[in-house]
Amino acid sequence: MEAPPPTAIVVSGDEEIRSLLRGLLKLQKFRVLGEATGPTEGLELLRNQSPALLVVDASLPSGAAPGLLAEARRVSPGTRTLFVAPGGSTPALPDGMADVVLLRPFRLQEFADAVGVATGSALG
Repeated sequence: MEAPPPTAIVVSGDEEIRSLLRGLLKLQKFRVLGEATGPTEGLELLRNQSPALLVVDASLPSGAAPGLLAEARRVSPGTRTLFVAPGGSTPALPDGMADVVLLRPFRLQEFADAVGVATGSALG
């Protein structure tokens, strides 16, 4: 009997990035349970779904990503987190806020490796 696919939620304020992350997760055999455009919607999904992975992009308005990641730890402590940030800048996150930080642009294998590290599994 085959194990069910791991699950994920994607939170990004940018439609194109959300679509890209969703597609990349599907390539990694994840079932995307939902997508959110902001932290409030993302936390609501997280409370209702408890995914294996929460992918948060830095494109959220007003630097909302750190608050979302902190609250995600409280709401769903078993959910691992991947923070995606623009390259060339140091993400403004306290240490340990996200399980893995991935800088854009990235290659498919880098994304697969980051997801694998975040979830503790060997992917790709």
